[in-house]
Amino acid sequence: MEITGRLVADATVRAVNADKKVTGFRVAVNRNYRSQGEQKQETAFIDCTYWRGEGIAPYLTKGMLVQLSGFMTAEPWVSRDGEPMAGLRFRTEQINMLTRSGRQDDKPTGDQKQGPKPGKQFN
Repeated sequence: MEITGRLVADATVRAVNADKKVTGFRVAVNRNYRSQGEQKQETAFIDCTYWRGEGIAPYLTKGMLVQLSGFMTAEPWVSRDGEPMAGLRFRTEQINMLTRSGRQDDKPTGDQKQGPKPGKQFN
């Protein structure tokens, strides 16, 4: 399954256990449609995980357009009232960066390395 959207915030890395980390991020995906002759837009916000290394996290920044390949998973949890619940999460297997970060502080200065160019794939 593939989705294309913009990151709504910078990616974060969290430790799952002593030797395993996961990169997490959220993507906004727009859907355009017509209803009663009027053009409308609907946005879905999708929580994503990437388990293949945390080194990509600094390059996944707010506003960046990405194309993701992977699959949806249902993650169970328990509400404050003790009700069993489940949420959907996109488990990312491949990331294709379609644009660079739009942030000014991501531009390299001096001997800093520049981030990956658009079209760079991570898998």
